[in-house]
Amino acid sequence: QVQLVESGGGLVQPGGSLRLSCVASGSGVSIYTMGWYRQAPGKQRYMVATITRGGTTNYADSVKGRFTISNDNAKNMVYLQMNSLKPTDTAVYYCQTITTTIETYWGQGTQVTVSS
Repeated sequence: QVQLVESGGGLVQPGGSLRLSCVASGSGVSIYTMGWYRQAPGKQRYMVATITRGGTTNYADSVKGRFTISNDNAKNMVYLQMNSLKPTDTAVYYCQTITTTIETYWGQGTQVTVSS
């Protein structure tokens, strides 16, 4: 079993920045990928960015050039640096991990609100 805990959400003005963090814990955790997804009210959950243990990244087109995903394998952590935030980035952001045994786990989510 893997537990994911996110932090770093909040309220920010348009054009501002936030950094999300997520730590994975559990007995014998072996991470294959970690990533961030978001879900706005009344909408589906969408992939924002993912990163493999080896550092290969993937981004949604809507965040390319503004968001940067990174990881710390030693700490089982993943980060999302979000710059030039827009009101359309407002959502609950969820951390996700896929283990080497192809099990998927989700965090509880952290709210990001971009508003003036």
